[in-house]
Amino acid sequence: MAWYRPVAVAPELRDALVCGWTAQVDGVELLVPDGCVDVMWLADGRVVVCGPETSAWPVVVPKGTDAVGVRFRPGVAPGLLGTPAHLLLDTRVGLDDVLGRGARALAREVTDAGSAEARLDLLTAAAQGWLYDHDGPDPLALWTVRVLSRRSSSIAELADGAGLTDRQLQRRSRAAFGYPPSMLRVILRLQRFMALARAPGNAHLGLAELAHLAGYSDQAHLSHDCRRIASSTPSELLQSQVPDWHGPGSVVDDAPVPAGQAA
Repeated sequence: MAWYRPVAVAPELRDALVCGWTAQVDGVELLVPDGCVDVMWLADGRVVVCGPETSAWPVVVPKGTDAVGVRFRPGVAPGLLGTPAHLLLDTRVGLDDVLGRGARALAREVTDAGSAEARLDLLTAAAQGWLYDHDGPDPLALWTVRVLSRRSSSIAELADGAGLTDRQLQRRSRAAFGYPPSMLRVILRLQRFMALARAPGNAHLGLAELAHLAGYSDQAHLSHDCRRIASSTPSELLQSQVPDWHGPGSVVDDAPVPAGQAA
């Protein structure tokens, strides 16, 4: 993407972070829901938490505004920030409103850094510190994302696989992702479509083939979800500069849900 540059994170951080990134926003840029939470520094000196979204939203800032950020995998950031995801849904809030005085010191340090790379290093180090201060990503959240990123399982199948009741799964999902697993499934399926369409070697595939590979019932199903989530047609979405969350770094390996998840 011309305005957005993802940066790979260290291997030990890839379970928690999709990537770091730097950007120079050209006035207005559109972002599409991806299930992730970003912690972002803006050139006015603020560090902002960008909560999970349910529909496309424009980044509206003065032309040429610099920004850097770290992108947490879906379900990871709420536990580290001590704030259930549903309280961050469709919002951007100051990191100091979440973490208090320490966040204000971090914002000053990042602002005083001499380059985008140095600022990103500071934000990444902060994210690493939050991880070390906690038990790491919620295994259930990571497993849920792995499953729904690869296939469109029913919610009943998902709950059964996790050893949870439907009500327990709904509660855990809202805390981790901000919305029920059915909404996460819709968002991750659209991200899967974007990743497939942009993958090397898939340029010859039409929308109907990509829709099938991504797990949609047909192309009309893809178009419906695309308008619902991205406010555009599939073709418009792929022609845009909207980034997807499948940045550098591998997806975490498959693993069973640890015992005791239904507690």
